[in-house]
Amino acid sequence: MGSVANGLHVIVFANEKGGTGKSTTAVHVAIALAARGARVAAFDLDHRQRTLGRYLDNRAATIQRTGRELPMPRHATHDGESDDFFAETIARLSQGADFLVIDTPGRDDKFARIAAQSADTLVTPMNDSFVDFDLIGQVDPDSFKVTRPSFYSELIWETRKRRAKADGATIDWVVLRNRLQHIEAKNMRRVAEAMSQLSKRVGFRVTPGLSERVIYRELFPQGLTMLDSREFGEMGLAHVAARQELREMMAGLQLPDPQALAVVA
Repeated sequence: MGSVANGLHVIVFANEKGGTGKSTTAVHVAIALAARGARVAAFDLDHRQRTLGRYLDNRAATIQRTGRELPMPRHATHDGESDDFFAETIARLSQGADFLVIDTPGRDDKFARIAAQSADTLVTPMNDSFVDFDLIGQVDPDSFKVTRPSFYSELIWETRKRRAKADGATIDWVVLRNRLQHIEAKNMRRVAEAMSQLSKRVGFRVTPGLSERVIYRELFPQGLTMLDSREFGEMGLAHVAARQELREMMAGLQLPDPQALAVVA
């Protein structure tokens, strides 16, 4: 796999918990980059759920059915078993791409670990709750202060050390806070404070993600995203808010400009 040094920026979405909006976020990032004119490829490593792969398959079918021109990443889905298929598909998708977006399963997985070590940007979406926070850190039950990083934080720490030793590159680890509408304000504040404490200890950045919106789930069958507003009629206030949220998330990821990557390549 490559990095910005050879004109490819690898973005890996990884979280060993399900239900965090990981695949939906990965799709939106891939299409947002393609809409900016970047050459984008996407690889779904979750051969069971196949959410990213099916989302983009649905998008390709919508393009074919309607004749509309929509930004469309090249994509493939792993079989979950073959080392050769993994390596060959990575090589094929990386060819001529500015960005490679990789979606990993919501569980520990050999290929997810390989992908994580090759990331330039590693994105961990999390819901605003201590149930999800437990993946990366443990807190005191009374004070809610962070007591120690979790196994997953330690795993990413080791992954970043191995990457630095291998080629001197830095993995930018970003934790996306997906806002859950049913979580009370006091609890959200406690989670935010715990994340801030832990980020200083293990070295990740925290940035706002996407809310728990029905809109995102409704767009899946057609493979559409919040960027395709002209394709699904009038936009209500919820759509406008979701698009703004997506813009803020993209800004928070601080990904390189596609034109800058083209110059490097």
